[in-house]
Amino acid sequence: MSQATPHPAQPFEQPWHAAAFALTVHLHERGLFSWTEWADTLARALAADDRAGRLDGGDDYYTAWLAALQSLLEQNGIAGDDEISEMMAAWTEAYLATPHGSPVTLSPEG
Repeated sequence: MSQATPHPAQPFEQPWHAAAFALTVHLHERGLFSWTEWADTLARALAADDRAGRLDGGDDYYTAWLAALQSLLEQNGIAGDDEISEMMAAWTEAYLATPHGSPVTLSPEG
């Protein structure tokens, strides 16, 4: 009988890793890109970071993940740099205004 691989107690090291993963899966499920397209884009981002010496065993994987997602959103005309920057600023503002332990919500205006 083979032994099952134990599941890590915490599959993501940081909450933002989980958020990046969930957002990517959600956008894929909405049909904004294929999983093959995603995997190819992530592989290119990781290869570029490896060549540049940016893979260090820390947040590097999910930093490349976010770069790949941003690249894919731009390539497919879903969101450009300005839109992504504005949304990041809105989320940062919402996060900083949210009491500890409460869910972060974003106003409809962004």
